[in-house]
Amino acid sequence: MDSSSDGFPVTVLEQTALQLGCNLADQKLALHLDEEDELKHLRECFHIPKVKDLPPTDSTLVNGNESCIYFAGNSLGLQPKKVKAYLDEELDMWARRGVHGHFNGKRPWALGDECIVELMADIVGARKEEVALMNGLTVNLHLQMLSFFRPTPSRYKILLEAKAFPSDHYAVESQLQLHGLDVEKCMLMIQPRKGEETLRIEDILDIIEKEGDCVAVVLLSGVQYYTGQLFDIPRITKAGQEKGCYVGFDLAHAVGNVELHLHDWGVDFACWCSYKYLNSGAGGLAGAYIHEKHSQTIKPALIGWWGHEFKTRFLMENKLQLSPGINGYRLSNPPILLVCALHASLEVFGQTTMKALRRKSILLTGYLEYLIKHYYSEDKANPKKPIVKIITPPQIEERGCQLTLVFSAPIKSVFKELEKRGIACDMREPNALRVAPVPLYNSFHDVHRFIEILGSAITSAKQAANNAALS
Repeated sequence: MDSSSDGFPVTVLEQTALQLGCNLADQKLALHLDEEDELKHLRECFHIPKVKDLPPTDSTLVNGNESCIYFAGNSLGLQPKKVKAYLDEELDMWARRGVHGHFNGKRPWALGDECIVELMADIVGARKEEVALMNGLTVNLHLQMLSFFRPTPSRYKILLEAKAFPSDHYAVESQLQLHGLDVEKCMLMIQPRKGEETLRIEDILDIIEKEGDCVAVVLLSGVQYYTGQLFDIPRITKAGQEKGCYVGFDLAHAVGNVELHLHDWGVDFACWCSYKYLNSGAGGLAGAYIHEKHSQTIKPALIGWWGHEFKTRFLMENKLQLSPGINGYRLSNPPILLVCALHASLEVFGQTTMKALRRKSILLTGYLEYLIKHYYSEDKANPKKPIVKIITPPQIEERGCQLTLVFSAPIKSVFKELEKRGIACDMREPNALRVAPVPLYNSFHDVHRFIEILGSAITSAKQAANNAALS
């Protein structure tokens, strides 16, 4: 599904270390990998926060003038440096030209989303007319579900993963309730096998085969937010459609992270936010996709002015000429300030390809995986050794850049100690630390520094736990 590097990550790392005459844990390897990185210039396109500016930082433990290690791009991406200039351009346009900004300038407000939609379509592997930039992710999901979830007496269930992100879970619940359906009977949730953290593709395909005749919509994540598992989108799509289901994906953690080919895979619909790997800022403009095969048959249930064809939109005759496909789902004029932020990021993506980003990502995350296993694997001869378990799948085709870690040491204390030392990552209940080295702006040296700091954080967390036990 995804392109890999020129070999498995560990193989590439071993060969490179051999050439350098060092071991894989040596900082020399990280610095060499950064030097050879063809995408290293992209880091300069982003503002990297200084350690001293992060609120949880303990100034006695760090050099405040260093850039922080930012591994939280799966939660909120860093700010592209051009954002402020683009915002200022439109604020200046508003100040100087007022209403005339709607149809003038390099980013006319009435057409702002259309100015950048092709950049977005490239990232998700879709045709321009299959993608719209609008609203927030959950709003778009509801709009799409109103069209694709049309339950019948024989086909009335929605299939999703048991630990879906809360907004997806609530959206599905409320869609079922909207149709007067019993949530317990109609919300079909896939669980991992007992003792396992992630879903097996064979189990997903099996439940589609067994239950598919009564499933109206299969709705899964592209990348699971908690575990970091990358689902096999083309196989799931094919299996669902063969059983007569519509198949859609929440791509919040996949877009900008892994290669996507929505059109070629035949995915029926998808939606995503843009503030994670797409770096558009908190609450940024979301994206939605509907395959062109549905452009004349699937219509929006709720309609706004912006869904009307542009050529007659301003005649104000109130005689709907609905734009085909996803463009008919647009309700209102695009928020130009949100367009600006997203534009700045998409231009950075435009300097490379998802294939190249994915190639670096596989090696970057593979390097992180190797170092965690090197230092923190279980050692039966040393039962007191701290253990860090990776619950994200080890197969590169089953994950993006994120690794989800579980600790033998108290997780909240470890997280707190990492934050004190200028690490930006995130903890998710009940006991996971999500770490996401992003190929656009993270370096191999970031990974090496993270592992060094992790050691001192674990030591401090264990000491705090021992002191609490003795008090």
